[in-house]
Amino acid sequence: MNLGFLQTGSPPPPLLDQFGGYPAMFIQLFDQINANLDYEVFNVVQGVYPDHVDHCDAYLITGSAASVYDGDPWISELEDYIKILHQKKKPILGICFGHQLIAQVFGGVTEKSSKGWGIGASTSRIVEHTHWMKPRLDRFSMLVSHQDQVTRLPEGAKLLASSDFCLNASYQLGNHILTFQGHPEFSKPYCQALMEGRANILGNDLLTSGLTSLNQEIQSTLIAQWMLTFLSK
Repeated sequence: MNLGFLQTGSPPPPLLDQFGGYPAMFIQLFDQINANLDYEVFNVVQGVYPDHVDHCDAYLITGSAASVYDGDPWISELEDYIKILHQKKKPILGICFGHQLIAQVFGGVTEKSSKGWGIGASTSRIVEHTHWMKPRLDRFSMLVSHQDQVTRLPEGAKLLASSDFCLNASYQLGNHILTFQGHPEFSKPYCQALMEGRANILGNDLLTSGLTSLNQEIQSTLIAQWMLTFLSK
C-alpha cells in the first residue's frame, strides 16, 4: 500500500529538529506494524498535491496548529481536494486538524471548545465496535493536544468513540473515511516537550495535570493497527 500524507503543519521548530515532522512520526509508528508500506508526503500548505487522486492508495491528513475555520486559501483548496477524494471513494484518515476539517467539509461543525485545552493522555470509550477494531477494546487512551473540537458530526457519520471532554473523539464516514481527534503518532517525550513549551499558555495547573497524565498507558500502536486494517479492508 502506498500512503500519501497530506501535511497541514509541523511541530514547533525546536521540536521539529528533535522529533521530526508528523509524517516521520507516523512512518515510525506504522513501521512497527508493517515495514513494507510505501509513503509520500505532500505539503498542502504550500499547494503541493499528487498529480492524480490515484497516485496513492490512501491518504492521511495530519494535524496542524491552524484552525479549520481560519479561512486561509490553502484550507479551502484542501477542502475541495477532500471532496474529490470522497467522490472517488479514496480511503482517508483524518488526525486532529484532519478529523476536524473532514467534519467541516461534510456539514459538521468544528469550533474552539468552551472546555479549553485538551492535553496529555486522554481516554475515550468505544460507543460502536466495528469489524476492523481488532483486537477489540472498550476504551483506549491516546495523546492529545487541541483547543478546537468537532461539536456536530456530519450527517451520516458514525460516532465510534467519545469522552466527557471530547464527545466526538472518533467517527467514520462511509467505508472509506476514518478520523481521530487524538494523535497516535505522538510519543510521550514529544507530548511532554510540547506541553512544556506552552507552559505560559496552559498555566501551571493544566500543565501539571497534563504531565501527570503521561504516567498512564496509551494504546497508540493498537490504534495504528486499527487504522491500517481499516485502509486495507
